[in-house]
Amino acid sequence: MSAAPDDSLIVRYLDHVRVEKRLSARTQALYARHLQVLREQCQQAGLAWDQVREAHVRRWAAELRARGLHPRSVALALSCWRGFYTWQGRQGLIRQHPVQGVRAPKAAKPLPKALAVEEALRLAGHAPDAAASDWQAVQDRCMVELLYGSGLRIAELLGLDRRYHPQARGWIDRAAAEVHVCGKGGKWRAVPLGSAAAQALDEWLTARAQMGLPVDGEALFLGARGQRLTPQVARRRLQTWALAAGLPNRVHPHMLRHSFATHILQSSADLRAVQELLGHAHIGTTQVYTRLDFQHLSRVYEAAHPRARRTAK
Repeated sequence: MSAAPDDSLIVRYLDHVRVEKRLSARTQALYARHLQVLREQCQQAGLAWDQVREAHVRRWAAELRARGLHPRSVALALSCWRGFYTWQGRQGLIRQHPVQGVRAPKAAKPLPKALAVEEALRLAGHAPDAAASDWQAVQDRCMVELLYGSGLRIAELLGLDRRYHPQARGWIDRAAAEVHVCGKGGKWRAVPLGSAAAQALDEWLTARAQMGLPVDGEALFLGARGQRLTPQVARRRLQTWALAAGLPNRVHPHMLRHSFATHILQSSADLRAVQELLGHAHIGTTQVYTRLDFQHLSRVYEAAHPRARRTAK
């Protein structure tokens, strides 16, 4: 009789990453999906978890790549499997780690997409038509200002409450002009609330009080029925706002975070400060923005330096 992987271990591991590692809900969902793929591979091969060897993992990773999965997605799957087996090792459930020596396929790291300064200012300064000046438009402006002005992730933005309370996962301290957020890994940080964002916030709080909908407690940003706004709706509204502002390319929330980091780095050249503002645990994560900044400097050089310009023949 062939062996079968124990489903209960996946449940226990997902509880571990949720409670102890405090990974985001989206990451937890990705882990659950990749672990399901691993379970299916084990089941097809008639292997229990402790019977998997490095050769099996290499073959399964190659099959994922052959199906057209992007190298980064294969790397994420391997990272998930590696964490799962590392956890099993700490529980004393395996004698050898079958994923430890398996390396992910190399993939070129694309630069984060950021708006030009002029585009970001056009987006933030967009004034909707009078007919569209309802409470949702006021809220959209506030979201744009906080995403670009404070460099928040979409989960951090939508997790904000109007004020501090013991259960808050983020809040606005209007008096101190600070935004307090709980980022990745449960790491707290405070970022400045700029004057433009503060004004947009005040306008939104006034409109929020007058919107006439039942609201979800302290949640700062709300959906059409008064519940906490979802990421899907927020992304859709940001794209609508960007199109109305005349930006031709697709604009997503993380692009405003990239723009925040890039524009500060271009002006200050202070990489450590940008790291703190973004809440990055490692400076290497922040250094990608130096590449964007160098691209910007290269364009300035090519446009301005006499020896960079091509002469007509």
